[in-house]
Amino acid sequence: MNDSKIIEFPKVYSELETLCKEIGFTMPSDPYIGTLLKTLITSKPNANLLELGTGIGLSLSWMIAGMDDSSRLITLDNDPKLIKVAQKYFEKEEKVSIILADGAEWIKNYNGEKFDLIFADTWPGKFYELEETLALLKRGGFYIIDDMNTQPDWPKGHQQKVNLLIESLENRDDFNVTKMNWSTGIIIATKK
Repeated sequence: MNDSKIIEFPKVYSELETLCKEIGFTMPSDPYIGTLLKTLITSKPNANLLELGTGIGLSLSWMIAGMDDSSRLITLDNDPKLIKVAQKYFEKEEKVSIILADGAEWIKNYNGEKFDLIFADTWPGKFYELEETLALLKRGGFYIIDDMNTQPDWPKGHQQKVNLLIESLENRDDFNVTKMNWSTGIIIATKK
């Protein structure tokens, strides 16, 4: 099996990837996490989905590709420039809400329907407000994080944060957890 042979990229993917280079966005999600998100989202018809950390919209494009017509997705980021890019590329996606917000504040103040899948690709929801984020999942919901393998550009002390997060998830009895040494290091946790 050749896992590097990725098929059916979202239509806007290559344009967003080029834009990453043009504007110097150095934290794009790779296509492996994208294909995984698309596949998992396809398993959740009529889903309520959350992405924490929109970035430039690469993973968002994969998430949208996995959604059915009755699903809805909230994505948020605290960078107005990145949100502007996402709004430009995904403005016609009526099932997607793109929000400019501080992730930690948004998580603490959210009081809507629980989520079938949360992709936490930023510090809030991953390293901060973990309990509050996990409480937003429905039973059977997926909590997905990437960037768990050591990266060369990590700030000093970040490995310790990652290790503590992994240990915290491993020791939970309310989630089943799978760690994957694939892509940038992925954890999938499913709420019992």
